Amino acid sequence: MQSKIDSQKGLTEEQAKRLYNQGLHNIKRTGFTKTIPQILKTNTFTLFNLINIVLAAMVFYTGDYKNLLFLVIAISNTVIGSIQEIRSKLQLDKMAILSEGLIRVVRDGHTREVKPDQIVLGDVLLIGHGDQIPIDGKVLTSESLQVDESQITGETNSIEKQHGDAITSGSFVISGSARIVATEVGDETFVNRMESEVTRTHKDSDSKMLKTINKIIKWLTFVIVPLGALLLVTKLARGDDINKALLGTVAAMIGMIPEGLVLLSSVTLAVSAAKLARHKVLVRALPAIETLARVDTICLDKTGTITTGKLEFEKILPLQNPSEATLKQTLGRIVYAFEDDNETSTSIKKAIDDPELTLSSKFPFSSETKWSGVETDDGNFVMGAPQFIVPDMDEATQKIIDEYANQGYRVLALVQSHRSLKEPLDDVELLGLILISDEIRPDAATTLDYFKQQGVALRVISGDDPKTVSAIAQRVGMDDSERFVDMTTVEFDADYQELVQQYTVFGRVTPQQKKRLIRAYQLNGNTVAMTGDGVNDMLAMKQANCGIAMASGSESTKGIADFVMINSNFAAMIDVLAEGRRVINNIGSVASLYLIKTMFSLSLSILFMFSIHSYPFQPIQLTPINTFMVGLPSFLLALAPNYQRVTNQFSSKIYKVALPAAITIVGYVVLIIYIGKAFDFNYIQRATISVLVTGCIYWIALFKASRPLNKVKISIIAPSIVIFAAIFLFFPKAFSLVDVFTMPIIIPASIVVVTAVPMFILISSIVHRVLVKINPEKFSDAI
Repeated sequence: MQSKIDSQKGLTEEQAKRLYNQGLHNIKRTGFTKTIPQILKTNTFTLFNLINIVLAAMVFYTGDYKNLLFLVIAISNTVIGSIQEIRSKLQLDKMAILSEGLIRVVRDGHTREVKPDQIVLGDVLLIGHGDQIPIDGKVLTSESLQVDESQITGETNSIEKQHGDAITSGSFVISGSARIVATEVGDETFVNRMESEVTRTHKDSDSKMLKTINKIIKWLTFVIVPLGALLLVTKLARGDDINKALLGTVAAMIGMIPEGLVLLSSVTLAVSAAKLARHKVLVRALPAIETLARVDTICLDKTGTITTGKLEFEKILPLQNPSEATLKQTLGRIVYAFEDDNETSTSIKKAIDDPELTLSSKFPFSSETKWSGVETDDGNFVMGAPQFIVPDMDEATQKIIDEYANQGYRVLALVQSHRSLKEPLDDVELLGLILISDEIRPDAATTLDYFKQQGVALRVISGDDPKTVSAIAQRVGMDDSERFVDMTTVEFDADYQELVQQYTVFGRVTPQQKKRLIRAYQLNGNTVAMTGDGVNDMLAMKQANCGIAMASGSESTKGIADFVMINSNFAAMIDVLAEGRRVINNIGSVASLYLIKTMFSLSLSILFMFSIHSYPFQPIQLTPINTFMVGLPSFLLALAPNYQRVTNQFSSKIYKVALPAAITIVGYVVLIIYIGKAFDFNYIQRATISVLVTGCIYWIALFKASRPLNKVKISIIAPSIVIFAAIFLFFPKAFSLVDVFTMPIIIPASIVVVTAVPMFILISSIVHRVLVKINPEKFSDAI
């Protein structure tokens, strides 16, 4: 089909439509979110759900069917979690469509933009700097096209492509432009055939919270089943009724499972991702929400963050005999020589008309040479950064350049070369200076000030002139922005860890240097986020703990980012930081509530293995606590506003809340056995008092875990004790409890409730002192 394709006309719309209907079209890349069946499978087929089914079978055997209520709650959790995750997935998929880049194709002789999955076999694509190739194809015409094919060669070196050369899907254009014909689409492309992820390299999650939760779950997996089996065997061996032994074992194992904690974490992150999508932020990796909240250093690529990325041609300053009009014509020759739509070329094209003059040869811009040029009958002309194309610049000219750079202008040089442009530029004549201005984002100053107030250090890593970048950074009030360095002057073996401590603004940075700078910050103990929009930011973004891309950037950059700013608005990162803090702070607070249950259930299981008494709870008796003291308030608290700076709440509140609460509960349960003997209480009466005191201690723990308190939190916590008390007042029999407002049970019940608060405070103080004595460095600030 290639021989029939005219590179200037391409296919007709009728041909394209026919090929599409025949199925000869590209396919949409696999989504980064799970499919709905995958979500249902992940949430349903879990180890804990399997354990719940086994426990339900044990309860079913006893015939005490109301004790199966825990299974209803487990199913509800799975359904609610699945629905919430599916809703989030649908919202994120909509945003992914918005962030999807369009591809330029030639049809009926006209250039139009289409989605990648609308490309058909034989389509002519127009590709340029920063584009990612969505199909396998061959080059029809090339304007010094250079691509990165690291997914094939394993090397990031640029490869020049000429007429007739094959080009592979997943490659991205480093420099130049070309017209290519699609020879393979859909499943036949290299990327889909090899199931390769060129646009995203695997990176372990930096989520400390999720790693901690997963460790707890992994540890419990090896403990719950054998411990439950031992408890059942010992109770039966001691002569317990089989039904009572089964119900006690089920209650113990249900208590040990913190399944709500896993659900809470995943649902809260999914809800946050959906919420951020409404703020036009696409979250590609849910754990990254937490990671970004822990970030203490943000490295900015000036374009898209401080500036809008839009450039404006200001003027050209003649430095030799040619007039300004002549220099503009020469400049026009260079920019109109290429089918390039980068911002610099676009800004110049808006101000200068196409001179439509004949050229002998043309040399597109590349990140290696830092210039573009043309050879004409009148001479050879080059446009580029002065530092790279004018080797022997006099002091007067350098002073002029510095003055304009210090005013925030991007300064380019226009030179005439007296040699062929295929040779090194060492015989040039400086004709004039080109002044281009960056449009500063109107919200840049307030956004950067917000991060400053939140204790997040800001650094600028840019490929532009450091003087220009520094001047712009100073205009928006960035601290220490006068401390800049030109990275072209930095030796290869320089100490980058020392370098990042000395400077705030880094200019003329190569992609490899960007990566090394990010790594240096990490080696210095920082958690780093990197923003970018170009292919030269890819290495640094992969290295960073969080990669943040602008939707206006290249497809390859968006492909490896953790976040994509749909409106290319860096100010949206305020919402991401706030959401991350809310997730960490809230889950870190309420996680301790789930671990209270796990801790006291483990302890009671071990204790009652060696006791003649039955396990003190039945599954139905724990339902009011699991539902109204843990489940419902924790989910509501996890979604409440909480934007304070991230601290080590997750582990500290285990020591501060969960451990003393569990110890207090275990102590009271043991005490209630002896109280029961004194009052000649039966099993149900003892269990009722145990449930009552456990609920009271949980309510106190709920207050401690939710600090600092506010009206929202109090409105969530206060009703929980009312509902809990209502169960004892109106529905005790429904939960296998007795009326505690009758004699003589009201006496010990009142005593344990009244003493629960001071006892919890006393136990917390003792735990604090013991832990500090064991490890002063670790625990002195934890409590």
